[in-house]
Amino acid sequence: MSVTDVVMETLTPAVFHILLALTDQERHGYAIMQQVAAATNNAFTMRPGTLYGTIKRMLDAGFVEECGERSDPEMNAERRRYYRITAKGRRAGVEEAKRLDALVR
Repeated sequence: MSVTDVVMETLTPAVFHILLALTDQERHGYAIMQQVAAATNNAFTMRPGTLYGTIKRMLDAGFVEECGERSDPEMNAERRRYYRITAKGRRAGVEEAKRLDALVR
């Protein structure tokens, strides 16, 4: 088991919410923050430092990958870096959801 596997075995709330935000589509950082806030009814929000620090660790762990920069028409055509979940990230998210479900039971 690698250090990354040990560190990411139990996902932090930020990692889990980012994975959830990316399950249905690629998103840029600001859109991830908006999706997490909307999905949790603002119960869980992230500041940019938390978001981008977490994304960096997730990139290093292979949970997400960059999928290029492009303009976001809703953001005045400003270029944004987009991220997508990887197969490894999807597996980690599913396992974390199962772990949380077992805790609730």
